[in-house]
Amino acid sequence: MNRRHWIAGIAGLAALAALPSSRAGAASFPLKKSREQWAELLPPASYRVLFEEATEPPGSSPLNDEKRAGTFICAACYLPLFSSAQKYDSGTGWPSFWQPLPDALGTSTDFKLIYPRTEYHCARCGGHQGHVFNDGPKPTGKRYCNNGVALAFVPEGEKLPALRT
Repeated sequence: MNRRHWIAGIAGLAALAALPSSRAGAASFPLKKSREQWAELLPPASYRVLFEEATEPPGSSPLNDEKRAGTFICAACYLPLFSSAQKYDSGTGWPSFWQPLPDALGTSTDFKLIYPRTEYHCARCGGHQGHVFNDGPKPTGKRYCNNGVALAFVPEGEKLPALRT
């Protein structure tokens, strides 16, 4: 491979990485708010992860160590996403789950790291939660690797908040 091919290959990879994810636009989600409206409602770190698809640093979320029984909900719209019964310590530094609640998540493919990854998002508001990998525990073999700032935790026995409208 000569230098010209190498440079063309790098340019092609950079162009691929710049492509948006294949996730449908916000108009396809049941809860419709503008980016500006979400930015007004959420803390900056949560907004960046949920609606700009950022990633929080590993080990930074207190939810990573949450061991109580309860429900993990979308920090944007409050849709229940995961039960604590499906949470496990993946050793990655992010809250991880082996299964979501029924109809809670949607998926898409992103190429931000050049190779395709399965991104998942809240099925109600479209907020980015994390990525799913095939290296989790039985029975699903899945690891839903979630950004903690994209979630809120409601302990068992406490009332879930009303879904945000």
